[in-house]
Amino acid sequence: MSKMNVVKLQVPVSQEDVDKLEQGDVVYLTGTIYTAREGVYKKVLESGEELPVDIRSISNVNFHCSPAASPNAQGGYDVGAVTATASFRFGKWMKNWFEVSGAKIIIGKGGMPEQAYRDVFVPNGARYLSTVGYGAGALLGRGIKRVKDVHWLAENGIAQAMWIFEVDEIGPFIVDNDREGNSLFVKHENAVNAKLEKLYEGLKPPALKRYGETTSRADEVIGEPDTQPIRIVNAMPTERSKD
Repeated sequence: MSKMNVVKLQVPVSQEDVDKLEQGDVVYLTGTIYTAREGVYKKVLESGEELPVDIRSISNVNFHCSPAASPNAQGGYDVGAVTATASFRFGKWMKNWFEVSGAKIIIGKGGMPEQAYRDVFVPNGARYLSTVGYGAGALLGRGIKRVKDVHWLAENGIAQAMWIFEVDEIGPFIVDNDREGNSLFVKHENAVNAKLEKLYEGLKPPALKRYGETTSRADEVIGEPDTQPIRIVNAMPTERSKD
């Protein structure tokens, strides 16, 4: 088995360093990173509110996460852990967010919609980094040295606020997409989905089921009424999957 390539990057990351990243590389980041997810995207991209800081001058790494933050005696905040959230839900905002923020790296879990890699990440020379497994929140929290600032905390709450962190070798993260927009998540998702039909063959209708469960693949679309579907998800009656 070949040894995994470990890359340590200084944030803000240069385009040259981003271009050198290969799928499967293990990345650690040092510098300043920030959190922005749907709460921030809606304020800035839909409601037209100004960003509270000049984010381009501070960082170009956006972490889709929820920090376990608590006030400290110095009037600031301590973060003991940080848990990534599912990035594919934010695909519809990515094009405009790259334009506004100048982001070069997005961190999260679950990958992005396939179209976002081709149409948004590639033109912006950006990469998606994934956290590694569940239960790694405390490990990632060790890389957060201090909270430099937090914005929209009162309105959005802890998970949806914009946190700005000083980090020291936070990671590990795995590089998901390459320069051409190919994604490890999409590749393996397609391989799994190709075999799902076999699981449905001869499946009997459930005697009891939760609201919204279905045995029809055609009904398994997660999305908002005014947007294109985000992802096809298996909703077998026996599953208890969580986002």
